[in-house]
Amino acid sequence: MFDLTEVKYIKRVVVGSDNPNQMASAEKIGEAQELLNRCLTDTPKGCIVGIEKSFNILQIGEHQVVLQWLCYHVGFPRKPGWIKD
Repeated sequence: MFDLTEVKYIKRVVVGSDNPNQMASAEKIGEAQELLNRCLTDTPKGCIVGIEKSFNILQIGEHQVVLQWLCYHVGFPRKPGWIKD
């Protein structure tokens, strides 16, 4: 059982394109997914404490494009040494 009172550090991991001027490539999205997986499996093990879901609808010429992303907030009892901010 994960106790929120033990959370001392939160890492924010964005998966998807959150900026319409700089679209995220598949490689960059894959890196974010790998980071999220490492946060949830490596030592110290993190736990998802919150998720932001967001989207933008862009009009490009005659077409509408939906830009979606998820932002995961992963809580840790201490800051992992492998996280570089």
